Amino acid sequence: MFLLLLLASLIISWLKLSRLRELATAEARRQCERHGLQLLDETVGLRSVRLRRLNGMRVLERCYAFEVSIDGDDREPARLWFALGRLTGVSLPTIETRIPERDDEASDTNNVVPLRPRLDGRKSGDPRLH
Repeated sequence: MFLLLLLASLIISWLKLSRLRELATAEARRQCERHGLQLLDETVGLRSVRLRRLNGMRVLERCYAFEVSIDGDDREPARLWFALGRLTGVSLPTIETRIPERDDEASDTNNVVPLRPRLDGRKSGDPRLH
Protein backbone atom coordinates (compact mmCIF):
# COMPACT_ATOMS: atom_id res chain seq x y z
CA MET A 1 0.00 0.00 0.00
CA PHE A 2 2.86 2.35 0.89
CA LEU A 3 4.52 1.79 -2.50
CA LEU A 4 1.27 2.57 -4.32
CA LEU A 5 0.89 5.84 -2.39
CA LEU A 6 4.50 6.75 -3.13
CA LEU A 7 4.06 5.98 -6.82
CA ALA A 8 0.81 7.96 -6.97
CA SER A 9 2.41 10.98 -5.28
CA LEU A 10 5.33 10.86 -7.71
CA ILE A 11 2.99 10.77 -10.70
CA ILE A 12 0.88 13.63 -9.34
CA SER A 13 4.02 15.70 -8.67
CA TRP A 14 5.33 15.04 -12.17
CA LEU A 15 2.00 16.04 -13.73
CA LYS A 16 1.87 19.22 -11.64
CA LEU A 17 5.42 20.18 -12.63
CA SER A 18 4.62 19.50 -16.29
CA ARG A 19 1.57 21.77 -16.08
CA LEU A 20 3.64 24.54 -14.44
CA ARG A 21 6.24 24.20 -17.21
CA GLU A 22 3.50 24.57 -19.84
CA LEU A 23 2.28 27.73 -18.09
CA ALA A 24 5.86 29.06 -18.02
CA THR A 25 6.28 28.34 -21.74
CA ALA A 26 3.03 30.18 -22.54
CA GLU A 27 4.12 33.14 -20.38
CA ALA A 28 7.55 33.19 -22.06
CA ARG A 29 5.82 33.38 -25.46
CA ARG A 30 3.58 36.18 -24.20
CA GLN A 31 6.53 38.18 -22.82
CA CYS A 32 8.50 37.74 -26.04
CA GLU A 33 5.57 38.95 -28.15
CA ARG A 34 5.05 41.89 -25.80
CA HIS A 35 8.70 42.99 -25.98
CA GLY A 36 9.39 42.14 -29.63
CA LEU A 37 11.73 39.23 -28.93
CA GLN A 38 11.97 35.82 -30.54
CA LEU A 39 11.62 32.81 -28.22
CA LEU A 40 14.30 30.31 -29.24
CA ASP A 41 13.70 26.55 -29.10
CA GLU A 42 10.06 27.23 -28.04
CA THR A 43 10.73 25.83 -24.58
CA VAL A 44 11.68 26.73 -21.02
CA GLY A 45 13.58 24.73 -18.42
CA LEU A 46 13.41 24.66 -14.64
CA ARG A 47 16.56 26.41 -13.44
CA SER A 48 16.11 26.61 -9.67
CA VAL A 49 13.67 26.38 -6.79
CA ARG A 50 13.93 28.54 -3.68
CA LEU A 51 11.93 29.52 -0.63
CA ARG A 52 10.53 33.02 -0.71
CA ARG A 53 8.34 35.01 1.63
CA LEU A 54 5.26 36.17 -0.26
CA ASN A 55 2.38 37.91 1.53
CA GLY A 56 3.74 36.73 4.86
CA MET A 57 3.91 33.07 3.81
CA ARG A 58 6.91 31.03 2.82
CA VAL A 59 6.33 29.58 -0.63
CA LEU A 60 8.38 27.76 -3.22
CA GLU A 61 9.40 29.99 -6.10
CA ARG A 62 10.46 28.32 -9.34
CA CYS A 63 12.82 29.94 -11.82
CA TYR A 64 12.44 28.94 -15.48
CA ALA A 65 15.22 29.81 -17.91
CA PHE A 66 14.90 30.21 -21.66
CA GLU A 67 16.71 31.90 -24.51
CA VAL A 68 15.55 34.75 -26.71
CA SER A 69 16.89 36.56 -29.72
CA ILE A 70 16.76 40.31 -30.12
CA ASP A 71 17.54 40.55 -33.83
CA GLY A 72 17.70 36.92 -34.98
CA ASP A 73 21.52 36.71 -34.86
CA ASP A 74 22.05 36.28 -31.13
CA ARG A 75 21.08 34.14 -28.13
CA GLU A 76 20.37 35.94 -24.89
CA PRO A 77 19.34 34.38 -21.56
CA ALA A 78 16.00 35.24 -19.96
CA ARG A 79 14.17 34.05 -16.84
CA LEU A 80 10.69 33.84 -15.36
CA TRP A 81 9.85 33.32 -11.68
CA PHE A 82 6.61 31.67 -10.56
CA ALA A 83 5.16 31.22 -7.07
CA LEU A 84 1.73 29.85 -6.21
CA GLY A 85 1.03 29.32 -9.92
CA ARG A 86 1.46 32.99 -10.89
CA LEU A 87 4.23 35.10 -12.36
CA THR A 88 6.33 36.91 -9.74
CA GLY A 89 9.27 38.13 -11.83
CA VAL A 90 10.66 38.53 -15.34
CA SER A 91 14.24 39.06 -16.50
CA LEU A 92 14.74 39.86 -20.17
CA PRO A 93 17.92 41.06 -21.94
CA THR A 94 18.36 44.76 -22.45
CA ILE A 95 17.96 46.03 -25.94
CA GLU A 96 20.64 48.41 -27.11
CA THR A 97 19.62 50.61 -29.97
CA ARG A 98 22.22 51.85 -32.39
CA ILE A 99 21.91 55.20 -34.06
CA PRO A 100 22.87 54.79 -37.71
CA GLU A 101 25.63 57.06 -38.87
CA ARG A 102 24.92 59.20 -41.86
CA ASP A 103 27.60 59.82 -44.48
CA ASP A 104 26.60 63.43 -45.07
CA GLU A 105 27.24 64.54 -41.46
CA ALA A 106 30.20 66.78 -40.82
CA SER A 107 33.15 65.22 -39.03
CA ASP A 108 33.24 68.03 -36.42
CA THR A 109 29.97 66.72 -34.90
CA ASN A 110 31.69 63.51 -33.80
CA ASN A 111 31.46 63.08 -30.02
CA VAL A 112 34.54 60.85 -29.68
CA VAL A 113 37.40 62.49 -27.79
CA PRO A 114 40.84 61.11 -28.72
CA LEU A 115 43.07 60.10 -25.79
CA ARG A 116 46.56 61.52 -25.75
CA PRO A 117 49.40 60.64 -23.41
CA ARG A 118 49.79 63.07 -20.54
CA LEU A 119 53.32 64.02 -19.58
CA ASP A 120 53.64 64.31 -15.82
CA GLY A 121 57.23 65.42 -15.83
CA ARG A 122 58.35 61.92 -14.90
CA LYS A 123 60.01 61.03 -18.15
CA SER A 124 59.87 63.21 -21.14
CA GLY A 125 58.20 61.23 -23.83
CA ASP A 126 56.54 58.65 -21.54
CA PRO A 127 53.59 57.51 -23.74
CA ARG A 128 51.53 55.92 -20.93
CA LEU A 129 48.04 57.22 -20.24
CA HIS A 130 47.54 58.32 -16.62
